Order: sequence, then C-alpha cells, then structure tokens
Amino acid sequence: MVDRGATPAAVPAPGDWPARPELILALNRTGSFDWDLDNDRLHLDPVALEILHVPPGTYHGSISDLGGRLPRTDASRLDALVSRALKDGSEFYGAYYRVRTDDGSLRWTYTQGRIQRDEEGRPRRIVGVVRDATEELDRAGPPLQDVEHRHQTTVVEKITAALGHARTVQDVIDFFKDAQAVEHLGSDLLVLGLLDSGRIHLVAEGPSEHFIPGTRYTRVDDNFPMSEVIRTLTPRFIESREEFATCYPWLWERIKDIGIASAAYLPLIAQARPIGALGLLYRDARGFTQHERNLFIALSSSLAQSIARAMLFDQEHDLAKGLQQSMLPRRIPDIPGANIAVRYRSARMGRDIGGDWYDAIPLPGGRVGAVIGDVQGHDTHAAAVMGQLRIVLRAYATEGHAPATVMARASAFLHELDTDRFATCTYAEADLATGIVHLVRAGHIDPLLRHADGTCRRLPVSGGLPLGLSAEFGRPDYPVTTVEIDPGETLLLFTDGLVEVPGSDLDEGMHQLTGIVRDGPYELQSLADLLCEVVGERVGEDDMAVLLLRRQGAATPGGGKLQQHIAPADPDALSAGRHMIRAAVRAWGARERSDEIELAADELVTNALLHTDGAAVVTIRMLPGPERRVRVEVEDQSSALPRRREPGESQVSGRGLLLIDQLADVWGVEPRGGGKSVWCEFVVPDRHHPD
Repeated sequence: MVDRGATPAAVPAPGDWPARPELILALNRTGSFDWDLDNDRLHLDPVALEILHVPPGTYHGSISDLGGRLPRTDASRLDALVSRALKDGSEFYGAYYRVRTDDGSLRWTYTQGRIQRDEEGRPRRIVGVVRDATEELDRAGPPLQDVEHRHQTTVVEKITAALGHARTVQDVIDFFKDAQAVEHLGSDLLVLGLLDSGRIHLVAEGPSEHFIPGTRYTRVDDNFPMSEVIRTLTPRFIESREEFATCYPWLWERIKDIGIASAAYLPLIAQARPIGALGLLYRDARGFTQHERNLFIALSSSLAQSIARAMLFDQEHDLAKGLQQSMLPRRIPDIPGANIAVRYRSARMGRDIGGDWYDAIPLPGGRVGAVIGDVQGHDTHAAAVMGQLRIVLRAYATEGHAPATVMARASAFLHELDTDRFATCTYAEADLATGIVHLVRAGHIDPLLRHADGTCRRLPVSGGLPLGLSAEFGRPDYPVTTVEIDPGETLLLFTDGLVEVPGSDLDEGMHQLTGIVRDGPYELQSLADLLCEVVGERVGEDDMAVLLLRRQGAATPGGGKLQQHIAPADPDALSAGRHMIRAAVRAWGARERSDEIELAADELVTNALLHTDGAAVVTIRMLPGPERRVRVEVEDQSSALPRRREPGESQVSGRGLLLIDQLADVWGVEPRGGGKSVWCEFVVPDRHHPD
C-alpha cells in the first residue's frame, strides 16, 4: 500500500543542467548577430546563417552578401524599420520578414536587435538574435501572411489606379519607364512589349533603358518568353538561372551579365485577344507562390484593359484629328500684301475634336477675308457643323456681300440646319492697299492688334448675337467696326481656348495673352508657334484656333485697285464703300481732290441703286501712265444707259450727271454684258506722294 502522505523523493537534476545559452539558442533555432555600424561589418553565427539559408562559403561578413535572400518588399520594409529606429533614438527593434529558401519557397523569420549608442547618442553597434518563425505564425493568428497579402493587393490596386489616369498608349509606356513603377511591383527590371503589325515591339524597359540588340522587334513564333506567353495566352514563371538558360539559350546569353535569375512573363489579353506582354525580372532566383501568381494575373488583366482603352483613345484621336484636318483649309493661299499664319491645337482632355476653325479668303481688288469661329460642343457633330459653316461663309464672302450681310446669311443658314448648335465667329475684311479693315463679331472674343513697334492692345469690336441665335430671335443685324492697320501691324483672331486659363476669368486671360504677344517674336510663324506652345502647357477641355494677319509694305502710288459690293437697302455696305474711297484717296496722295472724288463716287452709286433693281459694284483704281489719274467705276446690271438732262429750277432730280461733268476731268459709260459701267477720272498732281 502506498503511503499517500509520504514526501516524494527528489528527482536528480540532469548532468548538463542548467543548459548553456548556446544550446538553448540552437535547440530553439535561434541565431545571433553582431553588426558593427562604423565599419559595416556583420557577424552571423552558424545558426543564423542556416536560418537565413545562406549557402556555405558565400558569406563574407557584409550586409550586401545577403542580397536576394529576402523578397524586395520584405527587404525594403526591414530596411525602413531599422533606419527609423537608428534615427529616432530607439534602443531596440523587432520585425517579421520572409526568407527565400534554396528551393524558392518562403519561410518566416523574426529578428530582434538592441542598438548601442555612444555618449552623444550616435548608433555604433547592433547586437541581436534571429530565429525561424514559420511554425509560430502558422499556429498563432491572425497570420502575418494576410498582412503581406494585403500589401501585395494594395500594390496592384495602386498601379491599377495610376493606370486609370493614362489616356494614351504613350502615357502607359511612360508610367512603366518610371523607376517608381518597378519599385511598386517589387521587381528589379521590367519590360513591356506590344503587338504591332504581327510583331512584338518592346516599348518600355525600366528603370533604365538598355535594350538587348535584336529584341526591340521580335516575332510571335520566336523562342522568347514574351513570344511564348502571347502564343499560349498563359503566364510563364522562370524560377532559376538554369531554367532560363535551358529554355531560352539565345536570350540568356545576352542577359546573364545583367544578373537576372528569375522572371514572370504575363500575357496582356483584352477582349479575348493578345495585345502584348509584361515581363517582371529579378536578380535573385525565387519561387512564385500561388498567391503571387494570382496577383500577377490580376495585374496583367488590369494593365491589358488600360492599354486597350488607351489604344482605342489613340485610334479615336487619329480619326478625330483626320476629320478635323479635312474640315479646315488644306493650305492658306498666298495673298499679295499680306502675311498670314494659322494654327489649330486640339484639347488635351476630352474628345480632341471640336468646332474651332479658321479661314483666309482671297477677294477681288486686293482684299482678303479672315474668319475665326467656334461651334458649340466637342464632338464629331460640332466638327460637321463647322465644316458646313466654313464653306457657307466662304461662299457668301466670295459672292461679294458686305461683312454684315455675310454674317447675317451665315446665321440664317445655321438656324435652318437641323441642329441645336450655335457658333461664335469674327469676320474681318481687309483692304491691303489702304489698310482698311471691316470687322463683324457674332458673340466672339475681341481680336488683338499688335503694332509694328511690338505694343499690343485689345481691339473693341461691336458685336451681335452668335450665329444661329440671331436668326432665331429675329435680330439678324450685325454692326460693322472699321479700323485701319498700318504696314507691319498684325491682326490676331483667335478662339477662347487661347485665353481660357484655369482659375482665371476672361479679362485676366486676355491680359496675359496681350503680354505674351507683346514680348513674343516679330516673325509671324514663330509667334504662332509660341501661342501654340502656351496652350500646350495647359490642361483644358477646349481646343484652340488662331489666325494672324499682317499687312505688308506700303501702298503703291499706281496700279492699285479696290472694290466694294453694295446691295440695295444695305447702309453698312454703302458706308463701307465711302470709307474705302476716302482711305484710297488719302493713301494715293490725292487729298486735294478727295472731296470731288468722294462726291462723284457717291452720286454714281446713288444713281445705280435708285434707277436699277440690283446691286452696284464700286471700283476705284490708280491708272498707270505718265499722268496720274484716279478712276471711279460703278457697275450695275441694267442695260439702260444714263443720259444727261437739263432740269428746271424747281426740279430736285436730274442733276447727277451734270454734277459728274463739273467735278470729273472726264467721264463715260461702257456696256458690260447685261449691264453697264459708269466711270469718271480725276487727274492727280505729281507733287502728291503716298502717306
């Protein structure tokens, strides 16, 4: 019988009790390290080398000898942790991270270090322990693997979000050329190839470009990893140098000096067809876990969608650009006496197509019509309306209508179209011999005038409603503003995309533009290029068109010819004709006879409008020859010839030709097809010279 109240006998202690510290550390797979920070020496005991899976004979006491044993993301996180502890005065730190084994798998490791500092607080040395933590984390929860998985998922999400802002294929290429993209992906190098006409075009390599000769363009049936994943539509994971050399010997011979040991090649598939491939290359041999492979596949899918979207955008942009260019004049004609520069720049955001346009129209009598306009909207419909409106304006101007009539008819045309769009427009008709410019504005921005000395000012122009709206609201009248530009002066017509500055109002934009033009180059094409560059630096949703018209030289003393079409009941055209004659007489040095010439011309035009049913065309010219003579002609469509009468004292009409006979040196009538021309000439003394 056992005596339960007896005291048990003492158990004898083992002979090696207490265990030595080295034995305790070895049994718990815990190694030690001693890091001399001043000399960058790191001592690792044999257990620590075994835990870190450092092959025998490859470690020589430097931290750099451990390169490649830790995945890049883990190495970056551990380095940041140690650096922060050294800087913030901490005494110790601890961290979990993964170590890659010889077979490519990953095991969790824990490191704890104590920082030793000098009297001034500067870190000199770190001593600590390192142990295998895989079993610990497998049994404890929640595992740190979830943290790593969330980190990798966040990386993919960040890259996907960044690619969401890429609008063009070039934007995508620029993103992958950035070193930050390589850092996010955790690889040492990346390559991006896109299918182009049946070949693979290597378009990006990061973080630095050193394309291997012979790999810029490759065929889909070549023995390259990119070719294989595009053919098979399956990712290819290469986990060692030996695998690389065996499967792709030609490529391996050319990249082995770069230090690549493993890689992941991912096909880029959009709408069930390959569009390219992405390669992530690593300097250390590594295995790819199933979670990493799934993330890479998700990344390739997101990237493929971004590139497909960018390709579609580029195609639409090219189509829109072609449509826009087809709507604009193919070339600006050479017009004697004028220097013209035009530019069009599409918006950097939006559809890259709109209704902005310009046009330069040669007109009889040394005149030119300059048009700038903007149809509401930024789509193909706006461009189509713009094309029709440009042709209509050109046709009305070429027919000889006065600027106000041109604008009124264009407004009526737009109103009759089956569209809800309106348009703003400015039409300028310039007489290059006299410098007279008639301006009509339909809801558009005022132009600028740059003087020959470089100064620049805003040119106030009376305006009417935008085209389409004036006809809809029954207000088709457009006031005409007449200005004179001297030789060397430049008229600037532009759309609002040139002056719209984000965060600023229109007046501030006009002020900034005035300063740019004032300080810009005198040469016209260079000035136009500068304006395009200014707009190119902005991010806006509006396109821009600009037309620069510079009057060249001085008016010639002889051989000039000016012409004005005057319709019945068109007071603006009548006023413009009078202004033209007055300016021509002054420019040709005939001021002494200006009153006579103006009065005679006015009488001829009045007779034509009163006694015929159609319009009149008044022409003034300087006749060549030894005797300087100014000739005024008024042409109408009536074949009835005028005759001079002797009116009674009480009659108020019939004195027109008597007045012409008294004022002019000679006059006459000439049949012109179905109509006639009544003309008169005035001798101008030689002592007068052009102003």
